[in-house]
Amino acid sequence: MRVRRFLLASSLGLLGTAYATPMTVRSAPVTLPVAKRVNTTGTLNLVAHDRARVAGLRARSTGGALQSDSIVGSAPSTNQAVDYVASIEIGNPPTTYSLLVDTASSNTWVGAMQPYVQTATSVQTRDSVHVTIGADESMSGIEFNDQVSIGNGDGLVIIGQSIGAATDTTGFDDSDGILGLGPTSLTIGTLSPDTTQSVPTVVDSLFQQAVIQQDLVAISFEPTNSVGNANGELTFGGTDSSKFIGSIDFTPITTTSPSSNFWGINQQIRYGTNTNILSETAGIIDTGTTLMQIATDAFQRYQTATGAVLDDNTGLLSLTLDQFSSLQSLSYVIGGVTFEFTANAQIWPRALNDAIGGDDQHVFLVVSDIGSNSGSGLDFINGMTWIERFYVVLDTGNQRVGIANTPFTQAGTN
Repeated sequence: MRVRRFLLASSLGLLGTAYATPMTVRSAPVTLPVAKRVNTTGTLNLVAHDRARVAGLRARSTGGALQSDSIVGSAPSTNQAVDYVASIEIGNPPTTYSLLVDTASSNTWVGAMQPYVQTATSVQTRDSVHVTIGADESMSGIEFNDQVSIGNGDGLVIIGQSIGAATDTTGFDDSDGILGLGPTSLTIGTLSPDTTQSVPTVVDSLFQQAVIQQDLVAISFEPTNSVGNANGELTFGGTDSSKFIGSIDFTPITTTSPSSNFWGINQQIRYGTNTNILSETAGIIDTGTTLMQIATDAFQRYQTATGAVLDDNTGLLSLTLDQFSSLQSLSYVIGGVTFEFTANAQIWPRALNDAIGGDDQHVFLVVSDIGSNSGSGLDFINGMTWIERFYVVLDTGNQRVGIANTPFTQAGTN
């Protein structure tokens, strides 16, 4: 391990800096707190933001250009009602950046609000960086290799992590950039002139540098109806048994494109006991999408089953309070295991209805129309409103996703 670290530091020309100090492999995983932020500055369109993101993900996964006429609805990131941010330190002496947690993007970059600060550990590469996340979310800049520290106090340190230093950004007016936790392959094509080269994600780097014992990150969030609280954590290199109930059930990454390019899985969705909403098909798990997106034909079946009506102000399906009392659970069948998504899990937090233009006489469903019929290869996105009810393990080393119930799977929060 000492030899590996010495050679890496030497190859970067960084002996004599903070990189020359060997680090210790962690026998236990390390956690990073994550805060949920809710934008309450005006009426927000969750559907438009998520739909624009879907268009961006489809285009990125196929290597095609994002065409404006392919987007149904568009909203900048500053109008997103919910995001999830973590603080990491870059450089020595370190600068702390507030980064969006994104499992459908893999480059880590800074500079949207707070500029990248070069220090003794900053090494500029020959490459520029360009990342497009959604219809109105992109960055362009310069690639550096730098020291990255994750976690408070006795945290994790990465040597020579690829960092994009943004010189131009669109749609990131409320964060410093992105902490990319997607598959490594998504970084291919983001560098220039090294267009065919991938760069390790922060999780990959921790594992490759023998800082953590497993090449994985686990995600834990709690549903909340308040603003700006730290309600989640990322666990690097292992899992936190205090955050889930029972066992973690794993399912392989789907082979169906384009979902296979992300943290894609196969799943079936049922409403109540016997109503099939979506037959087993491929989709993805994504922290950057707020809602639970499903294919148009599945969405129509869900609307019929629930009796919900489309609300013009929010763009979401709505139920009266009486209708909500009869709302049944959704069942997600993943890898032969059934996970219950309760009635309370299916609604936007009622205390925050004002943030999306809703009223207090209705509840608003977080299941939304992805914008295309099933069979596209990306027929659902389990967004953050779904992730908040389960424990999710993104296991790069074994190319699989793990899911477990949590104390909040059955909670009445909302």
